[in-house]
Amino acid sequence: MNREEIKQILPHREPMLLLDSSSLQTDGSACSSYRIPEEAWFCQGHFPGNPIVPGVILCEIMAQSCFQLMIEVFKDHLVLYRGLDEVKFRGTVRPGDTCTISSTLVEQKGSLYVCEATLSVEGKRCAQARITLAAVPR
Repeated sequence: MNREEIKQILPHREPMLLLDSSSLQTDGSACSSYRIPEEAWFCQGHFPGNPIVPGVILCEIMAQSCFQLMIEVFKDHLVLYRGLDEVKFRGTVRPGDTCTISSTLVEQKGSLYVCEATLSVEGKRCAQARITLAAVPR
């Protein structure tokens, strides 16, 4: 899916739509990508002269990448964070970098969906998290 197709499912819009493409893999995982803009608003003050993508933005990119695993849920529900666990930041992400995100649904309990996601740049793992999302009726 390209950015316009993603907008048909995710409610996010610029500047908070943080995916450029996404696809469901044959093994059931999802693979997404996002190129950090050179003038990303979230790097303007983080840090002047040495811009680094904030960890909270990396978590949001990973959470948005999980949508591909729950496409049917988005038809009638708004999907919201319920929790972040086992979050680790292993590398620096900067403007101009292209993030590759891999996500897998590991558990579903009623309206809760637990996913594991990793975010890499040029093959180097930069962030990972266990993300719990909740499907809330619209």
